[in-house]
Amino acid sequence: MKKLAVVLALVAAPAFADEVTDPAVIEQINTLLSGMQCEVDPSNIETDDGGYELDDVFCADGQYDIDLDAEMNVTEKRKE
Repeated sequence: MKKLAVVLALVAAPAFADEVTDPAVIEQINTLLSGMQCEVDPSNIETDDGGYELDDVFCADGQYDIDLDAEMNVTEKRKE
């Protein structure tokens, strides 16, 4: 029974996003953000379901969390 509980816990565990380390992707995101008058620390860029999740993005009008799809289109921008 304990083995079943462990297996169920592992299956139900959420997938964690990975930090983006590809310099070309980071540069592309920084270029996009620059045009929006925003910037983000590269350690706050993570992969997310084929796209990217940007945490603690600092923009001229405040701080945001921003989601991008694989083509670098903004799919969500949430003010913190």
